[in-house]
Formats: sequence, C-alpha cells, structure tokens
Amino acid sequence: MISAQNWADAQKLWDFQQMGHEPRPCSVGIGLGSHDLGVADATVDLYRRGMFPLIVFTGATSRTTQGRMPKGEAQHYWQRAVELGVPTSAILVEPNARNTGENIQFCRALLDEKGVDVASILLVSKPYEERRAYATARKIWPEVDVVSASTGMKLEEYVDSIGDAHLVLDMLVGAQQRLLIYPERGFTIAQEVPDRVLSAYGRLRCAGFTSRLIPE
Repeated sequence: MISAQNWADAQKLWDFQQMGHEPRPCSVGIGLGSHDLGVADATVDLYRRGMFPLIVFTGATSRTTQGRMPKGEAQHYWQRAVELGVPTSAILVEPNARNTGENIQFCRALLDEKGVDVASILLVSKPYEERRAYATARKIWPEVDVVSASTGMKLEEYVDSIGDAHLVLDMLVGAQQRLLIYPERGFTIAQEVPDRVLSAYGRLRCAGFTSRLIPE
C-alpha cells in the first residue's frame, strides 16, 4: 500500500525535480535516451515549435531497455521521430552513452565533429530527471546555456503511463539521492535542496522506496 503521506512526499520530489524552465530557441535539442518514448515525442514537439533546428538523440541500452529497445535507445528515438515526420537530415544519433554524463560528453564530441556551433542546448529528459540532467550538463559543458524540458506530465499521469506506482516512487527516490551525492563525486554541479524536499526524501526512504538507490 502507498499511503497518502507517501503520495504527498512523492509530489514534493516530483515538483522539485522539474526545473520550470520556459522553452526558448536553442542551438540544438538533445533527447536523453531512456525507456520512455515520451522523451522522443517531447523533443519532436519542441522541434516543431521551432525551438531548435537540429536534434541529437543519445543513448545505448540498459537493463531496463535492452528488451524493448534492442537497437539502442537513441536509435528507437530516431525511428519514432521519423515516424512523426521529422526529416532525417535534422537528426543526429549518438548510440554509445550509458549514463547522463556520457550523454552530454558524447553529444558534445559528436556536435564538434560535425562542425555544429553550439551556444545553447535544450535538454529533454524524463520529468523526474530534469534537474539531474541540467546539473550534469552544467558540470560537463559549462560553456553553453542549458534549458531543461520534459513531457510536462503530472505525477499521476506518469504513474498511469508506467503502470507501476511503487516503481515510480522508487525512481523518484533514486533520482533525489543522485542529486545529493553526485556533486561530491564530481558528476554534477551542487544545487540547494529545500528542507521540505529532504524531509520527504527521508520519509520515502524509511517507507521502503529504495530499489533504485545506489551504494553511498
């Protein structure tokens, strides 16, 4: 059972993980690979709105995607975007990254190789990973402006799309843990975390939503 307090705490983490940036035109849009094809859909929507002239989809496979995305996350995103009408000339594929740091690092190298002048990036991710993606990009590629975006779904809508409420709360707790420990490991910039978010995170950990935690 997931209690009312658990849901309230999950909402606090969900709200904090999203940056609240207003999309604006950028040099390139980067869709971060995952199990969620909604990231590809959101990237295509932003492309159609004229937010960037070029898309880079990035990502290999992981334990959660190797079954449903055997060709690699970026390649499946590419296929989705082409099906939605994006010309292939407007998409680059980075197929090797296996974590967010590599997503940014490898996209930067690919764009440099292609001679693309990048002053700003619009970073598209799952809703609960906006903040970590932003913090990672600011650490690895500090020379560019970073704007964050996601599918814009509410928590309950995302839970419905995944079909496993406990897993979503586990993922929220895991995402929050990484925000707290990754700056010390040199993976991201540090960000201030409000006390209400820290308290919610602690309660959810104590309640057992811990399957996505990593060793500290």
